[in-house]
Amino acid sequence: MNWSSMLKADFSLSALQMERFEALDALYREWNAQINVISRKDIDALYEHHVLHSLAIARYLQTVPGLWDAFAGSSVLDLGTGGGFPGIPLAILFEGAQFVLCDSVGKKTIVAQAVSSALGLPNVQVVNARAETLPSAFDFVVSRAVAALPDFFPWVKGKYSQGILYLKGGDVNEEIATVMGRHKLPRGSVHTWPVSSWLPDPWYDGKLVVHIENL
Repeated sequence: MNWSSMLKADFSLSALQMERFEALDALYREWNAQINVISRKDIDALYEHHVLHSLAIARYLQTVPGLWDAFAGSSVLDLGTGGGFPGIPLAILFEGAQFVLCDSVGKKTIVAQAVSSALGLPNVQVVNARAETLPSAFDFVVSRAVAALPDFFPWVKGKYSQGILYLKGGDVNEEIATVMGRHKLPRGSVHTWPVSSWLPDPWYDGKLVVHIENL
């Protein structure tokens, strides 16, 4: 899988955006040697397993009329960002959106902040905090498999006005049913999209974008 060819084919990228994506490899290798935020056996698959996985949210947005444009000018909370996923790849792509990258583990936010600063991303703020302590609400929440949905949803309930875009693996039907029942989400408010419909690598089998609308 050629990551740069896929990005060029599916997204209209400026030269600066490509430079920023290309810079991620060296930055994460440097910081991962100091603070381990990506498993050492997975760092060689940074683009295939982390950057493209993050951008599966963007590819999903393209499949829903109006959703790309709504996201492109929005405020976005990336909860449990770790070293900056999915927030940093999305912030490179969506230059008009404002991102808050939040994690409760301080050393992880050091990496996210360092990478964001090195890339010169003006639309990223990194905070070391728990979700419930954040004072503001956002248009969207994004996240990458930080917890089961029934555990994750209460952390962000009331923190978003438009929707949640959650990268999650495995059979999520029971988790979705639990969240919908427990929090009385209306029928038709939760959608799933298989990442493998965009990324054919077997690594993505069973991985989904879960979209919870605020209806």
